[in-house]
Amino acid sequence: MNITSAVILKAGREKSLARRHPWVFSGAVASIQGQAQPGETVEIVSATGQFLGRGAYSPHSQIVVRVWSFDLNESISSAFFRASLQRALASRSRFIASRHVTAYRLVNAEADHLPGVIIDRYGDFLVCQFLTAGAEYWKRAIMTQLAELVPCKGIYERSDVDVRAKEGLPPSTGVFTGQVPPDRVEIQEGPLRFLVDLQQGQKTGFYLDQRDNRARLAEYTEDAEVLNCFAYTGGFGVYALKYGAKQVTQVETSDRALELARGNVELNGLDPTKVEYVQDDVFQVLRRYRDARRQFDLIILDPPKFAESRNQLPGASRGYKDVNLLAMKLLRPGGMLFTFSCSGVVTLDLFQKIVADAALDAQRHVQIIQRLFQASDHPVALNFPEGSYLKGLVCRVW
Repeated sequence: MNITSAVILKAGREKSLARRHPWVFSGAVASIQGQAQPGETVEIVSATGQFLGRGAYSPHSQIVVRVWSFDLNESISSAFFRASLQRALASRSRFIASRHVTAYRLVNAEADHLPGVIIDRYGDFLVCQFLTAGAEYWKRAIMTQLAELVPCKGIYERSDVDVRAKEGLPPSTGVFTGQVPPDRVEIQEGPLRFLVDLQQGQKTGFYLDQRDNRARLAEYTEDAEVLNCFAYTGGFGVYALKYGAKQVTQVETSDRALELARGNVELNGLDPTKVEYVQDDVFQVLRRYRDARRQFDLIILDPPKFAESRNQLPGASRGYKDVNLLAMKLLRPGGMLFTFSCSGVVTLDLFQKIVADAALDAQRHVQIIQRLFQASDHPVALNFPEGSYLKGLVCRVW
């Protein structure tokens, strides 16, 4: 076991690691022994010399170490990553067998003991993101093991997200092995099919984490006029049409995404005359509809991440409040609001408070019918509650 560097913690700062939280923040570090390079494995040691874990060193990040293992006898090697991948794949096997889906998450970072590693399957293709210095350091080993464990036509990397800059890493995209994904990959999601852009689409191509929440629309869309805000490629809107909506308005800023949204309506044999596509800023559209006294029976708010860090919380909170307030004003009495936040730093309690404040200012009586979370193939480890990033409320508005 070739560990040449160690991160020594300040006195009393080992408590979170004793509870197996996988992050070490820079403020908890007393000193660093050795000359570890970004991504290399270091030992984490308490002020009294107690072994706490092994993790990836990231000198450019506030999270200076992310733990791979808390086991003194476990070395970090290709064999370690193979075993971790096998465990993650096995945990999805029952999910795959019980659902009619061809797209799902195979590895969900910390929840699968692989911080910074995201792997999604879209039919015959795998799409990977390596978001941290440690994930980048072991990238080739991980993808080599993945190619052996999961037969596919190709493995494509989409490490082109802003969070890599915090790790001192440039964007990275391209084929690791096999074929380049076609411009459009077709996937199955229960009774519906979708076209996905794996090379340029949001996240790894599709919002797989909203799968279960899309299906919940079935209870509320019969004969409804539906407004789908931040529509992306129209997932929620397609479900609404499938389950009886009489009219759906899809609002999205990206013309490329709306092109796919049109394709998804056509792919599922749904009536295109029941869909209106609006390429514009959601906040501006909602204000126009408010001024025109336009009303809907159901509104979906699935915005992008408003807050990347805690110092962005005040602005994010205002954004969430404004968009929910505007939506509430557009709902007919008894109308339904599906509202979401995917900002990890916005807790469910805070999000509910923001929506409550919006209801107060909108002078509407609002009931919570359901609380929603990310799909089951995006699990949350109990020792890492930060992994519960997607939260939603189904509300009835009077």
